[in-house]
Amino acid sequence: MSRHTDVLYISHGGGPLPLLGDPGHQALVTSLQGYVSRLRRPDAIVVVSAHWEAWVPTLTAAEQPELIYDYHGFPDAAYRIRYPAPGYPQLADQMRQQLQSAGIKAELDQQRGFDHGVFVPLKIMYPAADIPCVQLSLVSSLSAEQHLAMGAALRNLPVANLLVIGSGFSFHNMRAFFNGDTPQVETMNQAFEDWLRDTCSNPALTEVERWQRLAHWEQAPHARFCHPREEHLLPLQVCYGLAGKACDQHESIEVLNRQAGMFYWALEGQSD
Repeated sequence: MSRHTDVLYISHGGGPLPLLGDPGHQALVTSLQGYVSRLRRPDAIVVVSAHWEAWVPTLTAAEQPELIYDYHGFPDAAYRIRYPAPGYPQLADQMRQQLQSAGIKAELDQQRGFDHGVFVPLKIMYPAADIPCVQLSLVSSLSAEQHLAMGAALRNLPVANLLVIGSGFSFHNMRAFFNGDTPQVETMNQAFEDWLRDTCSNPALTEVERWQRLAHWEQAPHARFCHPREEHLLPLQVCYGLAGKACDQHESIEVLNRQAGMFYWALEGQSD
């Protein structure tokens, strides 16, 4: 079996707003729909969402996961969203085994549903909800090195056409979203975005250098301003750990008046 894996780190926006017609998310919706037109249709989707942390990497293993409306204060329509995509327990168990073979303890969760970091972008990209999905948690240590290793352990998953999505936000200072635009905030936002783009796409970097940059991301310009807490960045580390190379495409979009990045890798796997 020849394998093709598309890996995509996305900035997923604010809660359900991309599905509610919010004008501050139009560029995000357009970007995600554009990727669908360019990617192979996946046989399965794995999503690493910023909105699930566990003590060890944990995978959804329900046959038909429910949705978790893990946001508050939105219109009633936000709590009527449906995305009845099937789970993929067999793939979840294969992922658990690969993680454990790499020395990373991992678990299955038969009860947990999909949070909004999963169902919001997938409803934009694949609204028919007919592609099996597995969600992978972050680890509550929030160690960048550990998330890079998680990605590396998941190379060559046994799916002919797989889409792996790291669902986070490359800028995630909540106070800065709502305190208005200032030249200083814009400068700090842009400097960190420029560093991320260079780190993930510069062909002059070796993969050791790229790994080390992402492992020590706090050394980037204004890193802790852009990510007071790193859970929305760490899906990127998982994506790069899996890809192990410079990204094939970077896109900068505006979300809620902030610059945010999307990173894409295409991987051709081994044949069985």
